[in-house]
Amino acid sequence: MQLSDDFPKGFKYLPGYFSLEEQKELVETLRYLVKEAPLFTPVMPRTGKPFSVRMTNLGVLGWVSDRNGYRYQPQHPESGQPWPEIPEVLQSLWKQVGECEAAPEACLVNYYAATAKMGMHQDRDEKTFEAPVVSVSLGDTAVFRLGGVKRGGPTQSLKLSSGDVVVLGGESRLCHHGIDRILGGSSSLLKDGGRLNLTLRRVSPF
Repeated sequence: MQLSDDFPKGFKYLPGYFSLEEQKELVETLRYLVKEAPLFTPVMPRTGKPFSVRMTNLGVLGWVSDRNGYRYQPQHPESGQPWPEIPEVLQSLWKQVGECEAAPEACLVNYYAATAKMGMHQDRDEKTFEAPVVSVSLGDTAVFRLGGVKRGGPTQSLKLSSGDVVVLGGESRLCHHGIDRILGGSSSLLKDGGRLNLTLRRVSPF
């Protein structure tokens, strides 16, 4: 589904992609996997300022940020253990909406509390931009902001509800984007509230 001509080519918004029952099953799966790879708080390079989100990863590679910079690595930064495998339901999603033959190598799991946000940024720590970024929203609604490839241009906002899927591919792959705010209490999916955002990525060329 292409939203409109106002959105970059390759950007897809798939509202309600996952049913409520599917969302519940996915949350239960994630709860089990997070026991293997606990949430941690990344910090900004150089300054060491903590992110407002907590995160973990699934897949052969996981994204981390610390004083040494942004990067992908094969193990959890605190436990040193490999990341758990990406669940089949998410690999299937990638095949269905990503239009990419190569499998995803990383799935970032970001947890947003009611006060968390994410500044405008590009996903460009990967070695290839041919593959899309596929994003799943679970829990409270988030106000998502999408800009262009160049920083500082016009932006558009979109409310992402639980079960929604967004794809940044093609011309939209390097568009700036971020989360302005979380609408606390808008969903009862997560026991303690907040939002989980899962982003599937391909890191290596294929």
